[in-house]
Amino acid sequence: MSIIVNLDVMLAKRKMSLTELSERVGITMSNLSILKKGKAKAIRFSTLELICEVLECQPGDILAYEEE
Repeated sequence: MSIIVNLDVMLAKRKMSLTELSERVGITMSNLSILKKGKAKAIRFSTLELICEVLECQPGDILAYEEE
């Protein structure tokens, strides 16, 4: 069982770079990169809320659950 992070998919759909998201959300590039690669151990709801606000999406558009 694992959580899949589809941040790159949403960035592509919105034609937005990771740099632009970083600037608009106020999160470092390195932290967003860790999240995008699926290496993050946790994410704050406030951070997820900001990302969803900027990308105009739902948390389920970014995170998915997948059985292995």
